Amino acid sequence: MTEHDPKVFVQRQNRNMLQAAGGTLALIYHQTVYNLRNEQRNAIIGLLMTIVQAIVFMAAFVLIFLVVGVRTSPLRGDFMLYLMSGIFLFMTHVRAVNAVSTAGGAGALLKHEPLNQAVLIAAAALAVLYRQIISIITILWFYHVLLSPIEIERPVGALAMLLVAWMSGGAVGLVFLSIKPWLPRFAGVASTLYQRVNMFASGKMFVANVLPNFMLPYFWWNPLFHAIDQERGYVFINYTPMKTSQTYALWFTLAVFMIGLLINFTTRKYQSASWSLG
Repeated sequence: MTEHDPKVFVQRQNRNMLQAAGGTLALIYHQTVYNLRNEQRNAIIGLLMTIVQAIVFMAAFVLIFLVVGVRTSPLRGDFMLYLMSGIFLFMTHVRAVNAVSTAGGAGALLKHEPLNQAVLIAAAALAVLYRQIISIITILWFYHVLLSPIEIERPVGALAMLLVAWMSGGAVGLVFLSIKPWLPRFAGVASTLYQRVNMFASGKMFVANVLPNFMLPYFWWNPLFHAIDQERGYVFINYTPMKTSQTYALWFTLAVFMIGLLINFTTRKYQSASWSLG
């Protein structure tokens, strides 16, 4: 191929829907890999940092529980497994919110097809899911081998609740991303506030079944609250969630995702290049 070969300037065109889907999936894969290597050039170091952050988070909560005098699990089962069932879903949810809400920062790259914002959003969310699943598996394996054997009653259901926490976080992050061109400062503050509120509103520090009914409205709106409580129902054989619903978390995710898409489509329709000037 010579320097003046006209084929150099011909854009590749998809012949059918299957080829278009394959090209999009390839773009998402490469962008996901880029996101994973963006923070740390070494992928293993990046995974180790995620694992260390989760361990530090668990150690902090263990210390809090010891200070207040709680040394046993509120459920009949392993105390550390009780903590991990809440912390893992919480970290997955808030990291998905943060990753998706900041996924539109490719700048001028978005002006070059076939890269688009949908690819960036999907890649950001998948990068979070990959890191979280690898870190969860690693921590559970080391805890099972080195400290105490653990048994998850229904692992498929537990994994499903982890995915619900991830998807709901991605849907909320999409809303923040979509309103950012209109209200950039508000979107950033609202995203941070949502993540901070979930430190308590997620319900990871207590069992939903013992929550008084007059306090339930303060938590029931939160899909992560439902996902964590349902997760513990799958993890522990002696716990049956009575005050939360799987369907609510799923419908909340679908509704917020559709709202985020509508705002995003409207934003792209009216967004001007002059918005980013100054």
